[in-house]
Amino acid sequence: MDEVWPAAPELPRPRILRQRWLDLTFLHWSVEPAAVQRFFPPGTRPDVFEGRTYVGLVPFRMVGTGLPHGPAVPYLGSFLETNIRLYSIDEAGRRGVVFRSLDANRLAVVATARTVFGLPYRWARMSHERNGNHHTYTSTLRRPGPRVEAAVGVEMGERLVAGPLEDFLTARWGLHVHRAGRTWYLPNEHPLWILHTAKVTNLEADALFTSVGLAPPKRAPDHVAFSPGVSAAFGLPLSPSAQRSPAR
Repeated sequence: MDEVWPAAPELPRPRILRQRWLDLTFLHWSVEPAAVQRFFPPGTRPDVFEGRTYVGLVPFRMVGTGLPHGPAVPYLGSFLETNIRLYSIDEAGRRGVVFRSLDANRLAVVATARTVFGLPYRWARMSHERNGNHHTYTSTLRRPGPRVEAAVGVEMGERLVAGPLEDFLTARWGLHVHRAGRTWYLPNEHPLWILHTAKVTNLEADALFTSVGLAPPKRAPDHVAFSPGVSAAFGLPLSPSAQRSPAR
């Protein structure tokens, strides 16, 4: 029987955004917390599982972004994204994600997310293809200078019996971002993930890791999973002094 994962804490009102995250591949490498500490905003630190923290590479499809009610935003509400992320916990005990990059193929989305939320979105040329259970993702940053490309291929397998590590990596109910001289927590909620095992068939991402100041992994991922996806909603950003029940 699958382990029962913790549900998201109740999302504070008002909600500001909704979207669906589909066809996600989760690639993770364990690292020493000290190796990534410098990337965390003030008031947060690396969250750890059995003494280690993780670097994640997550390509997926974003679909149906819009306000809490009414239709999704046409065209701009659906796009491809690949992010590199770290795992954080703050002084209030809120577990979250710190993004090193969020690459997307909609320039207006990149500009809005950078301006409004201070998130490190970057404009890229991207593709996603599905052939049966095989998924292929590619991205190339649209910017001057050295070429930054990435390619990920995975074969989705059987339903994954989730355990504590899957909980740690995916049951995250917000993100931390440093904006206007303060560290903010942007909360979200979504249904529990349905995860599958996955086999990596191609991985070319050294330039992507280098572009965000991380050393390229010198080994295969320590953990690989695939999810068909979930629907998600976001609440207003919370200041460091605001309290929300910890994820676990």
